[in-house]
Amino acid sequence: MYSCPSVPLYIILRRFSRILCFPNMGKRSRQRQKNQSAGGRDPRDNAGWEAGYADIVKENKLFEHYYKEQGLVPLEEFEQFMDAMREPLPATIRITGYKSHAKEILHCLKEKYFKDIQELEIDGQKTEAPQPLSWYPDEQAWHTNMSRKIIRKSPLLEKFHQFLVSETESGNISRQEAVSMIPPLLLKIESHHKILDMCAAPGSKTAQLIEMLHSDMDVPFPEGFVIANDVDNKRCYLLVHQAKRLNSPCIMVVNHDASCIPMLKIDKDGSKDILFYDRILCDVPCSGDGTMRKNIDVWKKWTTSNSLHLHGLQLRIAVRGVEQLAVGGRMVYSTCSLNPIEDEAVIAALLEKSEGALELADSSADLPGLKWMPGVTSWKLMTKEGQWFSDWSEVPSSRHTQIRPTMFPPTDKERLASMHLERCMRILPHHQNTGGFFVAVLVKKAPMPWNKRYPKLRKDMSSISETRAGGPAAASSPVDTPCPPETTVEGKGGEEEEGEGSGEKVEEASKEASSAPETTTKQEGVCGPPPTKKMKLFGYKEDPFVFLTEDDPVFTSIQSFYDMSPDFPKLNVLTRTHEGKKRHLYMVSKELRNVLLNNSERMKVINTGVKVWSRNSDGEEFGCAFRLAQEGIYTLQPYIRSRIIRVSVEDIKVLLTQENPFLSKLGDDAHSQAKKMVMGSIVLKYIPNPNNPAEPQCPIQLCGWRGKTSIRAFVPRNERFHYLRMLGVEVFRDKQGLGQKQREDGKEGKEDVVDEVEKDGQEGGTVENEVNLDMKNGNENENESSPKMDTSSQVTSG
Repeated sequence: MYSCPSVPLYIILRRFSRILCFPNMGKRSRQRQKNQSAGGRDPRDNAGWEAGYADIVKENKLFEHYYKEQGLVPLEEFEQFMDAMREPLPATIRITGYKSHAKEILHCLKEKYFKDIQELEIDGQKTEAPQPLSWYPDEQAWHTNMSRKIIRKSPLLEKFHQFLVSETESGNISRQEAVSMIPPLLLKIESHHKILDMCAAPGSKTAQLIEMLHSDMDVPFPEGFVIANDVDNKRCYLLVHQAKRLNSPCIMVVNHDASCIPMLKIDKDGSKDILFYDRILCDVPCSGDGTMRKNIDVWKKWTTSNSLHLHGLQLRIAVRGVEQLAVGGRMVYSTCSLNPIEDEAVIAALLEKSEGALELADSSADLPGLKWMPGVTSWKLMTKEGQWFSDWSEVPSSRHTQIRPTMFPPTDKERLASMHLERCMRILPHHQNTGGFFVAVLVKKAPMPWNKRYPKLRKDMSSISETRAGGPAAASSPVDTPCPPETTVEGKGGEEEEGEGSGEKVEEASKEASSAPETTTKQEGVCGPPPTKKMKLFGYKEDPFVFLTEDDPVFTSIQSFYDMSPDFPKLNVLTRTHEGKKRHLYMVSKELRNVLLNNSERMKVINTGVKVWSRNSDGEEFGCAFRLAQEGIYTLQPYIRSRIIRVSVEDIKVLLTQENPFLSKLGDDAHSQAKKMVMGSIVLKYIPNPNNPAEPQCPIQLCGWRGKTSIRAFVPRNERFHYLRMLGVEVFRDKQGLGQKQREDGKEGKEDVVDEVEKDGQEGGTVENEVNLDMKNGNENENESSPKMDTSSQVTSG
């Protein structure tokens, strides 16, 4: 066997080692194949939409008993509620709202894909035409009566599924649960807002926040920004992947425990100040019983103790959020749980701690068309053994460590009424065929009471436990958290005490905060990770962020080659290496630069900025060693005054379907412009013609390369498909492996489209499937000096 020339030795050894170490590996799949070949069916095939969960019965008597007793659902609707919980969750999609291409995407969906699927019959069920969510603005969100599994598996929906996958990867569509879209809308975001997303992963809501910041595409750098945080380091990289699809210079991903997320500093009017956020999204970890329609395993795992374990963490995160909220700002607290212990109980405790500094906003008119139930003012607590408690006084002392006073409604009726808990919103699945959800909007009217007092008084303050229990305080601080106390008067420009258990005195921390000079070991313009002693608290060590100076040598060639405008913000450009040649250059907004430079020792930054240039050694001989990156072209192009070629719709079709078309393949106008340019990186710019509504009515900007006799578009695969769809070209993947067959036959694919899928940080890409276009392509060119690409996919005529 070792003499077989077609199989490398290392692959044979690897397979052999797997057999030795895991002798049973593969038995299950082989048995499945045997069943199928014998005419049988795999048991999972009968599982319907929840394939893989056939053994999970969607019954939980404790769940039904608990919610029927709580009275959250009108009794006459309870069976309807339970029936809805057992049904598959319909697929919902949201069109990326901040891009000018949103209207074109919507037009494509309506005129092409929605019409194709509305009359289909799948598994005996007739599909309905997708409908826009009535409460989401501008028809930017849609739902169907089909589950995600049906869309993914049905051959009749293959093109629609590929459209969704491709457009999702390129950031133009997000497949997001309907109720998940609610919190960002209630934040009422404007482009200048500084936003904190406390528990952001996996990032669908974060993407909405970024979109809202960029509502005006003519402004490359909005004044606001989004800091997206998650405690799980691995999930932070999922968050990076989601955020990078939107190519924004105004997003930063950080890795902290949300209940102890550090207070950040910024430069303001020549002195240090504390960063308070205009908007905070507090979507806390929860038991998730509102997600039973898609997370089937919740049925067997649900128990009342889940909420009891999470309540304290949820309250600590919410308290930390309002501490960092600016006076006049809004914080949205949300969970995908229906349980009042995680919902109204947390809000009531937060309002009581705030002593009037917080107020529940009335959001009843903010989302017309959304059906919701008002928050409740009374609820009970049940243990997993089935024992009920209506008041803290009923709880035996043996359970005081598991059950807290804040889990019960306030006993003071007048105070309870003043909280207006009915302003909370609970979305029930059977009302609009959604998941279950809870959301509350808080407005900060004044600094939090513990921020106005001398810090040491926190230890002596009466807690909410004393108020409700009528006895001594059960907690040592109003936050009831091991996080370090604040050491400043809110809004006065001080700084919190370091929270690493250092035992520093409050006076020393305040004195240290008031001193402006940074430590001598910090390098100018460098934003590195926290010191080594703190790194063990986090995940993988990241390379530092190094901002370029205005006189950095790289700008010399860039300035002359691209003729950058005088107002180009050089100080916003950064890289991620101290030594050697700079591989990639990124850009952040001025406000995020301010945050980075002032907090390098306080926060763990996973990723920030958008890539605008990449090093290309081939380009050095033509005048500039850096070529433009497609990710940042919409951010960078307003400052570029040369190297721009105006192209038509037909030019774009040629550029996106042929690898190296000759210059003569372009229209006369574009051909004339290209001939006047020297070789190197270029911008291919399409400006819509309002007199021709048949063509796309949004601007298109692509990165390209002008070769000696040819021209090339440097656009990632999925974006390439996105633009082609906008131009009316059908794009789909060939599941028959035509490209593979061509290679086996020894044929060179003369119709290759080379895609830029660069591996940057934790991300990368490989081409898994072949692609068909419904138009004839050609490529007769010789290879020319041009940047090397990372991978390729084949294109054949459809």
